[in-house]
Amino acid sequence: MSQPSLIQNTFVVERSYPVPPERVFAAFADPAVKRRWFGERDHHVVEQFEVDFRPGGTERFRYRFKEGTLFPGVAIRSEGTYHEIVPNQRMVTTSAMYFANKMISVALLTIELLPTDAGTDLVCTHQAVFFEGADGPEMREAGWRSLFDSLEKELAR
Repeated sequence: MSQPSLIQNTFVVERSYPVPPERVFAAFADPAVKRRWFGERDHHVVEQFEVDFRPGGTERFRYRFKEGTLFPGVAIRSEGTYHEIVPNQRMVTTSAMYFANKMISVALLTIELLPTDAGTDLVCTHQAVFFEGADGPEMREAGWRSLFDSLEKELAR
């Protein structure tokens, strides 16, 4: 049997942060702060990071892998739309990701911020279709887990 040309996948990542939901929400809403924890990485150079954080607004992120990485010089691009934003509670977005100008996935992302006695529980539900040549669900989930590690460091600043 041949390999499926599409992979459908859903995963959920949960994190708890010792700060109120307003602080976590602000880390998504402020483009400069989000670029620090979401965009900046050791293995790539950011070429574009634009955030219009409002319902109907867009987010564009493009980076290129550095020399010495698995894909030196290859560009990754993500283009998304914010569909719903409820301050301090929830964000719903869709996005398409491109590897070397080839679309590799389309995703629906829901981020929920739940207040707790200790701070905030973040629940991220990622639903996507991955096309041929995509990084795949396991790598994408690992990527989000790494991003939420970076968010934790940002919130500790």
